[in-house]
Amino acid sequence: MQLITDEIQDYLAHASGIRKMFEAGIELRRQYGDANVYDFSLGNPDLPPPAAVKSALEKIAVHSQEPFAIGYMPNAGYPALREKLAARLTAEQGAPVKAGHTVITCGAAGGLNVLFRTVLTEGDEVLTPSPYFVEYGFYAGNFGGKLVPVPSRDFTFELDVDGMAAAINARTRAIILNSPHNPTGVIYRRDELQALGDAVAAAERRFGRAIYVIADEPYRFLNFDGVEIPSVFEFFPHSAVIGSFSKSLSLAGERIGYVAVNPAMEGVDELMSGLILCNRILGFVNAPALAQQILLECLDEQVDLEIYRRRRDAMAEVLSAAGIRFQLPRGAFYFFPQSPVPDERQFIDALVAERVLAVPGRSFGLPGYIRMAFCVDEKVIRGAAPGIAAAVRRVRRG
Repeated sequence: MQLITDEIQDYLAHASGIRKMFEAGIELRRQYGDANVYDFSLGNPDLPPPAAVKSALEKIAVHSQEPFAIGYMPNAGYPALREKLAARLTAEQGAPVKAGHTVITCGAAGGLNVLFRTVLTEGDEVLTPSPYFVEYGFYAGNFGGKLVPVPSRDFTFELDVDGMAAAINARTRAIILNSPHNPTGVIYRRDELQALGDAVAAAERRFGRAIYVIADEPYRFLNFDGVEIPSVFEFFPHSAVIGSFSKSLSLAGERIGYVAVNPAMEGVDELMSGLILCNRILGFVNAPALAQQILLECLDEQVDLEIYRRRRDAMAEVLSAAGIRFQLPRGAFYFFPQSPVPDERQFIDALVAERVLAVPGRSFGLPGYIRMAFCVDEKVIRGAAPGIAAAVRRVRRG
């Protein structure tokens, strides 16, 4: 007797990489203790939230006894928070974003699902550069869409604009750009986005339908080299920015994010009405009240970027010493190094034997690589060095 759909069975089979590492970590910790396991598998930020978050929580506790203090609110979020967020996005994105162009959501994942529910119909295609965050395919599939990965340029992971343009067809409805990028740490350049913008504009004219370009930006603040992160609003009229505060405020469990749409978009009010409706009918209703109240006090705060920069540099030293080939990530908190052997699963198994956890690149659509999250203490990174080097030697011996 079949209990779940064929689609979900297929999802479970293809989403097993990270889960396998999670389960391996549980068993290794049971055997060897937490201090002797080096876990780089999950992008779960370990830094405590900024001190301002504690102050905000204390203030919320005082006011929580007032009537409706944690009650229902407008579906798009608290008006005061939307105003404050719009002012920040105006400066960040270089466009006149108003409160009415924003929706507060249950994290970036909630925002993506709300947007896809609003614009996708059965059979629509969503393009994204590969490798990619595996959940994108599930989010598009929730509403009848199909994710179409387009390979990035070899090893550098720069956008292959010609490849993206060639993949656009009459069913293309959206393109997801994640910059800074998970899992590679790449930040897309202005010239890449301009060229893609020209290709999308030509495709919209050819096919007579809007193609939404979605900037997924939960890692925007993790920009280690201070390079420009161009706004999609400049290059794509039908565009939206989706963000969250999981990483910048270390509030991953609070599920608080937003969708902001291009204020210059023709028909922007209709799109906003659809987003707000879908925020309700998907069951989100609105983002958590307490998290929104925290943001009202802490929107402009963030954790210390320098800590992550030091961790990035430490991981680069460890991988270099082990003879592993990689691109230094310019943003986010992941390395995506090349496996020493073609089948990265062999390397993953060798790492596990040394009590080091990483995720196979095929979980992100690109075999032959692994992902390592460096949102862990620097002593964990340096403590893993002997095991990583030993795993490299083991697989190279065959």
